[in-house]
Amino acid sequence: FVLTIFGLIDDIRELGYKAKLLGQILAALIAVLYGGISFSFFGNIFPDSLFCAQCLTILLTLFIIVGVTNAINLSDGLDGLAGGITMLSFVCIAYLGFCSEKSSIALVSIAVIGAIFGFLRFNTHPATVFMGDTGSQVLGYLSITTALHLTQGETPFSSLLPLILLGFPILDTLTVMIERIANGKSPFVADKNHFHHKLMRLGCFHSEAVFIIYVLQAFLVTSAFIFRFYSDCFLLIYYIVFSSLIITGFVMADRTGWKLKRYDLIEDVIKNKLKRLREKNYHIKLPFLSVKTGLPVLLIFTCFLPNDIPAYFSLIGMAMAALLSVIALYQKKWLGGMIRLSLFMTIPLLVYLGEKDTVTWLNTNLEIIYNLCFGMIAVFVIFILKFTRRKEGFKTTPTDFIILFIALVLPNLPDIQIRSYHIGMLTTRIIVFFFSFEVLIGELRKKYSTLTFFTVFVLLILSFRGLYTL
Repeated sequence: FVLTIFGLIDDIRELGYKAKLLGQILAALIAVLYGGISFSFFGNIFPDSLFCAQCLTILLTLFIIVGVTNAINLSDGLDGLAGGITMLSFVCIAYLGFCSEKSSIALVSIAVIGAIFGFLRFNTHPATVFMGDTGSQVLGYLSITTALHLTQGETPFSSLLPLILLGFPILDTLTVMIERIANGKSPFVADKNHFHHKLMRLGCFHSEAVFIIYVLQAFLVTSAFIFRFYSDCFLLIYYIVFSSLIITGFVMADRTGWKLKRYDLIEDVIKNKLKRLREKNYHIKLPFLSVKTGLPVLLIFTCFLPNDIPAYFSLIGMAMAALLSVIALYQKKWLGGMIRLSLFMTIPLLVYLGEKDTVTWLNTNLEIIYNLCFGMIAVFVIFILKFTRRKEGFKTTPTDFIILFIALVLPNLPDIQIRSYHIGMLTTRIIVFFFSFEVLIGELRKKYSTLTFFTVFVLLILSFRGLYTL
């Protein structure tokens, strides 16, 4: 609440760094004195008696909370950057909270993940909504307080785990402040020396700089999970090595004047080797035709994979088919949204039913061919996104990396309940369906007649299959 008030005032009427710092200290004091958050266990790095005095522990905890809050706030320099970084951290915090039976941490983290996910839809470059100081400070505050609560006290996790979980924005802030002090400037004066600024000076586009930082943060989050039970000395050395490599890379690039050289293999091959195909637009026509035809056929085939269709699914399918038909006849301006609603409500449940209780006639060879079809569709969709000429509609963004990262990592986490449902293949199929239909809808440019027919046909198949089993 305190950070929100100070953040709103700063967004309306810009505050100085002293006023911001006051708000952050007040918020940190509430967490320490009322919430019981403290950094009092140092593992095997320092003896616990070093900070045995309560006042020293409080001061150290305040310094950590305020420091990380500022680090996330200062990292909010590009569209989607602060939100994506903290969401990756919260994914790990939520899972570790679940494993350690700290339900409050898991629930708070999941709530924040959901809020960030919805926000990134409009905050990804080019952003239409911005979080401002209010959002970035709250994210930083929540991330460090939940991480400290997770790793302090009676817990099997290393006490330095927050350093790895939030390592990239911490490194960015420390590096920038040290550079400012070395140049005789105030550490609180804004400049263009953050890592994301340096990446753009090296020749990266806006989205590419965000993507690279997402990858580095994902690497640290994965490391935090893998080394969650390791000693604090190991984690500290690991972080120092990681930080040294990052800083050395930027220093060497700056001294040598290195710039990113763009070499597009696909574009180069098509331009020089397949010029005739390019002139006739076959490089976009063939993938589009394959997706336009193959994707609905693949979905129709998926309709026959579940052994049984529940009655409620059948009734929902029938109602949606009727509603979609009425909209197609009388309210065509709503057609695109209704097609999305129908497909995106149907696909997850359909794929889940097909994975949970598959028909007996789907042998191993047929399943391999079925999975290969998803791979082929994904390749064709990448070609379409690469060469499309449309300016509006679905485009790939750095947020897609976070979605793929979570989808690939979550099913493989060591939890029996998660692994028993084969979520890895299930989520892969759902994601391919979702992305492919989004791209197809965009490429159709509001000419939905054929896709409407296929969508109604799929819904009717599910309806009749469900009624047949009654």
